[in-house]
Amino acid sequence: MPHIIPIRDLKDTAAISKLCNECQEPVYITQNGYGDMVIMSMKTYEEKLELLDVYDKLDQAEEQLRNGVTADARSELKRLRAKYGI
Repeated sequence: MPHIIPIRDLKDTAAISKLCNECQEPVYITQNGYGDMVIMSMKTYEEKLELLDVYDKLDQAEEQLRNGVTADARSELKRLRAKYGI
């Protein structure tokens, strides 16, 4: 469940920091009843960036598959084994 707090609660920075680190999700800040900002812990932010990178790579792979840019698995494994001396 998302955490939503009013902007006036940002005065207690220690409590906000604790909330961000405990919930491991973005915390939504409202102003006058409307969404204004989102804050999160550094760990959560880095995890979200890593997840976006994975999604981007999957999207690229699907695009290559649609365009017929594929390689034979056996020949690629041989190439990688030779490259890394496995």
